[in-house]
Amino acid sequence: MMDIFFNSFNNTIYWIINMVALRTPWYQNYFWGLIIISFSIWLLEVFVPWRKRQSIFRKDFDIDFFYMFFNFFIFAIVINGVYALVGNKANEYGVTMKSFTLINLDHFNPYQQLIIFFVLSDFLQWITHIILHRVPWFWKFHQIHHSTKEMGFAAHLRYHWMENILYKPLKTFAIMLIGGFEPEQAYIVHFTAIVIGHLNHSNLNITWGPLKYILNNPVMHLYHHAYELPENKKHGVNYGISLSIWDYIFRTNYLPKVDKYLKLGFEGDDKIPQKFSQQFLYGFVKLKKDKPNFR
Repeated sequence: MMDIFFNSFNNTIYWIINMVALRTPWYQNYFWGLIIISFSIWLLEVFVPWRKRQSIFRKDFDIDFFYMFFNFFIFAIVINGVYALVGNKANEYGVTMKSFTLINLDHFNPYQQLIIFFVLSDFLQWITHIILHRVPWFWKFHQIHHSTKEMGFAAHLRYHWMENILYKPLKTFAIMLIGGFEPEQAYIVHFTAIVIGHLNHSNLNITWGPLKYILNNPVMHLYHHAYELPENKKHGVNYGISLSIWDYIFRTNYLPKVDKYLKLGFEGDDKIPQKFSQQFLYGFVKLKKDKPNFR
């Protein structure tokens, strides 16, 4: 069993090293892809900022920037080994990637396969996002993401490592529903999700016009981070990840008259520790006696 863990552990390290050293195809280089996307959107924030009073290096920019690489690459080294062990145990019980197949993609062309994969994955992530807000123990971890007080692209990947453990199985489940098939062009979905996620948290005034009912956007997502929420939606609003359509369909959308300097956070966010080492343990270790509120 430990061989499985350490093989996956070592393979993930080599995978990251090869990306950094530019020894992977460009479309599979998620390391430099993340840097290029981040730098491009940061330049837009510099030259066409929505909130002009906000500093270029806003509050918590440094820790948010670190979170981007920690959650995507550093933490992946360990967690991929754990997933390898879980996958091996599932196989022992006869559970395979085709066990829960609902959709056979063999009859669809590559672009249709890609769209189905993207939409299904996004819907399952939307459901997971709601769970993070409504289940008190999960909300404790999600508070790290909502503790940001100024929005910028790097806030996209500012989240507790436990969220990796919640979201990754959902992506795997999405693949299982389509017969264990992950489109060859899945990298397009990955980079598209990064671009949209970065933009949603950016200091940019983008609404996408009529497409706002399909695509999530920075203006809509700003109200997801609002300190004060409508009384009938106290757990949260605008849960969309890449797509906003789920919020409109299930009536979790909320977009009043826009205030770009809207107060962000949640009641009790002053109890969130400022250091990464403390945030890493947040949700497991009671750092303060006060019990923070949850949505």
